[in-house]
Amino acid sequence: MSSADEPKDSTPEQPAPQRLVFQPSRLTILAVVAFCVFAVPFAFGAPWLWLVYLLPVALVVWIFRVRTTVDPESVTVRRVLGGRRVRWDAISSLRLGKKSRVSAILNDGEELPLPAVRVRDLPVLAVVSGGRFTFPTDE
Repeated sequence: MSSADEPKDSTPEQPAPQRLVFQPSRLTILAVVAFCVFAVPFAFGAPWLWLVYLLPVALVVWIFRVRTTVDPESVTVRRVLGGRRVRWDAISSLRLGKKSRVSAILNDGEELPLPAVRVRDLPVLAVVSGGRFTFPTDE
């Protein structure tokens, strides 16, 4: 088969996104709501047991607050309390940890966990980084 006979890829090339935000799934809030409903008999069974509702409140705050934002110039990590912005040139490598977690290894040897970024996100992270690091492929 000649190259003229090969089928052409009909999908146009998508431009690389300028900024990506990795955050925990908002679907987790359904589990928090279910916990609150099922905790009603326990929470009001004795004085001070209503404090069990502080756990779902803390979880919702974590869900809405924690994220990793990646753009061509930097990586911004936001935690429940505080955050940090690191330029790509301050990152020497990425470390793949347990449970497919990803951390950035800084030039000074410090490890910066990237919340909500998983190993499956590395190809798109490589594109958004502007070629700062490459992701190995089978090609």
